[in-house]
Amino acid sequence: MKNKKPNPIDVYVGGRIKLRRNMLGLSQEKLGDALGVTFQQVQKYEKGTNRVGASRLQAVSKILQTPVEFFFDGAPEVSGSSKGAEILNMDNSSTKHLEFIATTEGIKLNRSFARIKNPKVRAKALELIKAMADADDNS
Repeated sequence: MKNKKPNPIDVYVGGRIKLRRNMLGLSQEKLGDALGVTFQQVQKYEKGTNRVGASRLQAVSKILQTPVEFFFDGAPEVSGSSKGAEILNMDNSSTKHLEFIATTEGIKLNRSFARIKNPKVRAKALELIKAMADADDNS
């Protein structure tokens, strides 16, 4: 029996569910309770092991206070075939960024950045972070 790999879109959508849930400080158990499923089922959704159906995704979007489109923003392009989906444009940078954003550091960084109201200060903060990343790449 072959190990069936999760569909890359299911993995991506699951990662976006986890990201948004973490951004709101909501546990898997609380999300599961709101959806009427166990926290283990939420884990399976977030890993892409179990596919999230359309009605369930709509319920998730309401609970997590975000439009359904949020879960697909930046998703890899796929071509459908009878043997499954094939990634066309994915260099793993999308999933690496998503994994970072879901970490404690990523959440803190995003929350702090979102609190900066002045557009000039936000632009300068981005310049500083980019310069530090470029310097790190060159060392």
